[in-house]
Amino acid sequence: MFKQLLYLFSWCKVLKTKQEIRKEIWDLLEQNNVATFPRPVHGRIPNFIGANVAAERLDELSLWKKARVIKSNPDSPQKWVRENALKHGKTVYMAIPRLKKEKCFLKLDPRKISNINIASTIKGAFRYGENVYPEEIEKLDVVIIGSVAVTKNGAKIGKGGGFSDLEYVILKNFGIIDDDTPTISTVHPLQIVNYALPMEHHDVPLDFIINRDEIIKTDNIYEKPIDIEWNLLGDRLKEIPILEKLKEKI
Repeated sequence: MFKQLLYLFSWCKVLKTKQEIRKEIWDLLEQNNVATFPRPVHGRIPNFIGANVAAERLDELSLWKKARVIKSNPDSPQKWVRENALKHGKTVYMAIPRLKKEKCFLKLDPRKISNINIASTIKGAFRYGENVYPEEIEKLDVVIIGSVAVTKNGAKIGKGGGFSDLEYVILKNFGIIDDDTPTISTVHPLQIVNYALPMEHHDVPLDFIINRDEIIKTDNIYEKPIDIEWNLLGDRLKEIPILEKLKEKI
């Protein structure tokens, strides 16, 4: 109940739309010359100078050291996270773009990869990865999420596609993750804002924010989503094969 009250209070303070906030952050990164390839960063999870350093800071987290299996977003700034994980012998799962296939995740097994640097890129993941069904995924220890803007109370905004949140609830429905599975995002310090973000019930909050300078354990005031909000999917239901299968299962 306390978390719900905080959630409602944070909504009352929101003065900007998600898209306004995204543009503000994308512009800020470009104007401060910290955005990096691929550019422009508008419309993307922005890649930034220092993304490799932020990824290295993961090693300071005991939960990361213990993790054997992780799921990561496929975006460029988290390339370093995927590389870090593979170098340390962790299995990495990554969703294919827009979940277009029923086998909608790629499994990257470090024991079967000859070039970890290449395998940690988006193109390399398709070269070295194995397509798997969600039910074939091992229990995840950590979920890495790409963000455009974040706050220290656990709120985050992505690039607007909604696929990261959808992947999360799909995995939850298959019992691969639960509310205790840590959610982490690596960002540039300029992506951390000090005003409320418009979080909705299907948005996945963060437990940790990591940048080049520090690890932030968030004061997460948001509930993690429980189920797929079928009424919000519209035509996506026909475009994502695994959703049809999941709906039949339910």
